[in-house]
Amino acid sequence: MKNKIKKTLIGMLALTLTFSMCACAMQTTVPEKVSSTDTNTVTEKRKIIIDTDTGADDASALILAAKCENIDIVGVTVLVGNVDLEQSTKNAIMALETAGCDAPVYKGADETFNGVKKTAFSVFGEDGMGDANLIHPKGEAEEEDAIDFILDTVKSNPGEIEIVALGPATNIAKAIEKDPETMKKVKMIWSMGSAGLGPGNASPVAEFNVYADAEAYKIMLDSEIPITVIGLDMCADEAQWTDDQFVKLSASGETGRFVADSFGKIREFYKNNGSETVMNCDALAMMCVTNPDFVNDRINTHASCIIEEGETYAQVIYYKEGFTYDMAMNDFVYNVDLVTDVDKELFFENYLNAVR
Repeated sequence: MKNKIKKTLIGMLALTLTFSMCACAMQTTVPEKVSSTDTNTVTEKRKIIIDTDTGADDASALILAAKCENIDIVGVTVLVGNVDLEQSTKNAIMALETAGCDAPVYKGADETFNGVKKTAFSVFGEDGMGDANLIHPKGEAEEEDAIDFILDTVKSNPGEIEIVALGPATNIAKAIEKDPETMKKVKMIWSMGSAGLGPGNASPVAEFNVYADAEAYKIMLDSEIPITVIGLDMCADEAQWTDDQFVKLSASGETGRFVADSFGKIREFYKNNGSETVMNCDALAMMCVTNPDFVNDRINTHASCIIEEGETYAQVIYYKEGFTYDMAMNDFVYNVDLVTDVDKELFFENYLNAVR
């Protein structure tokens, strides 16, 4: 009984903290610094670049970040993945406009790191947003290339920029290739990628974002830039959204209805495959970024991405720091934090409170 009461109190506290950090606000009207009335301290807003192949899950993550008062989205870089580059760009702009955010959007890669043109495939519908006639953006992408924008921004803000990678790692790998010394000044890369310690969705061992450009993901992992990975295993089980939760989201207001409608096709896909619940991995990964208390545990690792063709292509293997492997060299660089536990049961309510 005591454990149940304790868990309830922790859950209530987490909801309160998340709501206070992610209250709805126009991005352009949020002050440059966020004051805490409890401590009378002033905290600088965190500067992030969001790199995305904007499908519905990416869009929901963009909206979450835009609604958080402790986050300054300095720019959004897009690439091919869930949908083609043009659609990805329109979807990103529309998601930001829905959230009342005027962050600039930059076009990036329309092919893999090795120059392979891939046909975008989306279980979120042809437009990646549920084919619900949601995408009518007023704005347009900036003229500057996404790769140049990333490098220019990091140069101007050394040690301050966090990159949240919600799609394939192509843009990031191209930036590393072009100017590796500048990219070493990135504060953190947050990656929604790999299967974590669980099964994959692109193959039994590989996750879609990595599989879409494993060579790029390997370059990112090998760069020695600090990286935090949130894998597929974190958005399974209790973290998945139910039909009743989508009803609540749709009834919460214009923003919630936009998100709920964009998930229409993916919900059909899950139901046709025997599941009544739906993953939203990108929004969960973004919640790990915006609300550190949402993360319960992580392990420090060396991460290795398989790029050889075959059954294990795009699998990411994690070597735990402090564990001696019998048949490995054990002289790794441990620069990847793998998130291994989050408050899955609180995910939806946290999201709802943040965006309503």
